Amino acid sequence: MPSRVLPYVEPYTPAPEATEDLDYAVLPVIDLAQAGTPEGRAQLTKLATDAMAHQGFLYVINHGYTSAQTKRMFDIAHIPFTQVSLEEKKELVSDIKATGSYQGYKLPQYWHIDAGVHDRVEHYNLNHDITKRQHPNAIQPFLPEIDAFARHCYFNVVHPILRLLARGLDLPEERLVELHNWDAQGESYVRFMKYYPRPEEDEIKTKNVWMKGHTDIGSVTVLWSQPVAALQILSPEGKWQWVKHVNNAIVVNIGDALEFLTGGFYKATIHRVVQPPPSQQGYPRLSLFFFGLPDDDVLLKPLVDESPVLQRVGVRKRSDDQQTTTMEAWRKTRTSAYGKSELKPEGASSAVEVQTLNGIVVKHYN
Repeated sequence: MPSRVLPYVEPYTPAPEATEDLDYAVLPVIDLAQAGTPEGRAQLTKLATDAMAHQGFLYVINHGYTSAQTKRMFDIAHIPFTQVSLEEKKELVSDIKATGSYQGYKLPQYWHIDAGVHDRVEHYNLNHDITKRQHPNAIQPFLPEIDAFARHCYFNVVHPILRLLARGLDLPEERLVELHNWDAQGESYVRFMKYYPRPEEDEIKTKNVWMKGHTDIGSVTVLWSQPVAALQILSPEGKWQWVKHVNNAIVVNIGDALEFLTGGFYKATIHRVVQPPPSQQGYPRLSLFFFGLPDDDVLLKPLVDESPVLQRVGVRKRSDDQQTTTMEAWRKTRTSAYGKSELKPEGASSAVEVQTLNGIVVKHYN
């Protein structure tokens, strides 16, 4: 049978790579091609476990997408920002604060960053089940490809990472995968995201921070590497370091859900977005994400009864009166509050600001 002819998409031209000698974080590399043998899985398990227990970030290569496929997805990711009118965008804006959901558009100037400055980032989000919402007319011809991309991220990236992390806890290999079911009620999703350059006065007021240091809400975040240097992670030593672009690689980090499920053994990664270095200033930053979240009804409490590793390191079971939340409640609460609620300094220093959500203290890093 002849192959399906893909619809034409205008090519997206990314920025050139940064020329500065930046302080890049040294991140481990998970080569999924090695996962096919017991020896390979054992090696990858150690790499993934050590990374997520200490630094929380890693690269994934040989993930099943060619460079050409990745480029086409970036081409598609640009469509919601360049080929959809403002009027149509407004019709598809998500009522984030009311629903606790990002599905649809988030337009610029929604989040407060600092000192009266609001964000200059726009994104379009699609539930992993792309049939759940109406989409812009310009996106309609590409929905089959977006659906295939979401499934690829879910089954060929998120699930393999969860298997490695389960092995690192001495859990059955499928135990964490069992909490992430494609057909269950939940909100794993694709995000197309574009940062626009800001005026100098905004950079001064925010000290060049575009998005404060934070953790993600879900379990596994999949970020397809792109050349604009802006993402930084907070090292275990308390130092902000840049994440280097690696062609056709994926940057993976974990979020709150896995930290809760492991009692802090796996650590939700603190990361932020800052103004790019001088060689890239003036360029927009287009990002391509998949956010993997557990099913809505998953109770985010430590799996200590099931994991010999968690028992060995001293993770304790929660008592009946300790605060426990479901994935649905946590994602809705954090999503609704982000960038729209008052933060208070933690102690005498203003470097960390806090808020309490569902009885849990959430930190934001300036």
